[in-house]
Amino acid sequence: MTSERTQQLRDLAQRIADALPPEVEEVALTGSVSRGMADEVSDIEMLIVTPEQLELDECYEHARAAGLENIDSWGDQTSPTRRVSGMLEGVPIELIWWSRELAEASVDGFFELDVSSGADAIANGVALRTSGALARWQTRLADYPEELAKARIESAALPWGGFAAAGLLTLVRPSERLALVEWNFDGAVRVLAIVYALNRVWPPTTKRVETRVASLEVKPDRLAERIEEAVTEADPRRALLVMTELQLDTVNLAPEGPNVNRARKWLTEGVELLS
Repeated sequence: MTSERTQQLRDLAQRIADALPPEVEEVALTGSVSRGMADEVSDIEMLIVTPEQLELDECYEHARAAGLENIDSWGDQTSPTRRVSGMLEGVPIELIWWSRELAEASVDGFFELDVSSGADAIANGVALRTSGALARWQTRLADYPEELAKARIESAALPWGGFAAAGLLTLVRPSERLALVEWNFDGAVRVLAIVYALNRVWPPTTKRVETRVASLEVKPDRLAERIEEAVTEADPRRALLVMTELQLDTVNLAPEGPNVNRARKWLTEGVELLS
């Protein structure tokens, strides 16, 4: 069900798309607006594809012609991706510009081991202008290969083992909160990577975790709640135990593999130690 705010932002995004020059082949609305989940602080995110790579200044000019103000860029400006931010009627706008060649290469890259939230953005994108490419990409992304899922699960489980489980105790020493937060955050991201792979879902960003995992069939009990507890619990030992138990429950759902099997044993020892 699309919220009223979502419809308002979609209408605004369509105005931007309509104001772009004719040579723009593809304009895909992404992010929370494309999923019907926009609220009062949501921005508009759009992917724009042109036949050839544009210079950043050209992207700026097209954005200004579409009505954007306070235009700037972020990220690595030496990469072929052009990133343009701005404001329109008080709404933050983020425009990602790809050439046709870069777009095709990026979609191919989603099927490699490296995890990117770009696949999820395109899989849930809404066409505001299209030459048919978005539908073709979404058809490809509808097939999440089993071997890719297994490889991503093994990669996510890699750090959980290989040293004595007692090493976890170094994270609960006084004045080591930063190291603990770093470990638990990384653990949460890896847990989510495994869960998304188990369900053959392209991994999104870490925003709105509770909503994104609610419909997944294969997942540990109270997944989102336990992540929240692990990263907010004041007691260091308790926070680490919650995360270690969640990691163990997650790998117990995964298919066997060298890293998963090692992680099961190591995390079991960690839970016993912390308990």
